[in-house]
Amino acid sequence: MATERQADVTVNEILAAFAANGHLDYGENMSMQEHMLQTAHIAEQDGADARLIVAALLHDFGHLVCNMPNDTFLDGHDNHHEEIGADALAKWFDEDIVNAVRLHVAAKRYLCGSNPAYFDKLSDASKLTLEIQGGPMNDAEIQAFRSQPGHEMAVRVRVYDDQGKVQDMERPELGHYLPAIRKCLA
Repeated sequence: MATERQADVTVNEILAAFAANGHLDYGENMSMQEHMLQTAHIAEQDGADARLIVAALLHDFGHLVCNMPNDTFLDGHDNHHEEIGADALAKWFDEDIVNAVRLHVAAKRYLCGSNPAYFDKLSDASKLTLEIQGGPMNDAEIQAFRSQPGHEMAVRVRVYDDQGKVQDMERPELGHYLPAIRKCLA
């Protein structure tokens, strides 16, 4: 468990990342911060525990800290934000939260590979990034994904992620989630 001082430092680093880059365009006519807050709100509304809410909130943290333009996908390049975000969060959170962040892109590929109808639920931008990220998983990839620790939590984050793209959604501000972040610090 983090000390109060360590928790303050961590929360301030997370808030600084949102302040620095939360305004960046997510690509769904909303900012990164808006999308991440919507995803956390949907998790909370679904009755998720604090760990899942924090994973939902921070699932795109890599976009905030990767120092790459968010439009790299338009050039056909993957910025691997899920890996960057998971690596950044690993110093603060447990393996379950980190793996949910690390696997949320793979979870999109998994959902589309294991249930082809899921593809139709994706936004146009998510369909574009899906192809850049490897497309729907094949049977071998599906089995490998299911064997990874945290894959179930990552699938739940992914479903919330796909729902968190609504214009003018009423949802709490970032400060609302600070107690959950503090509770989940390793």
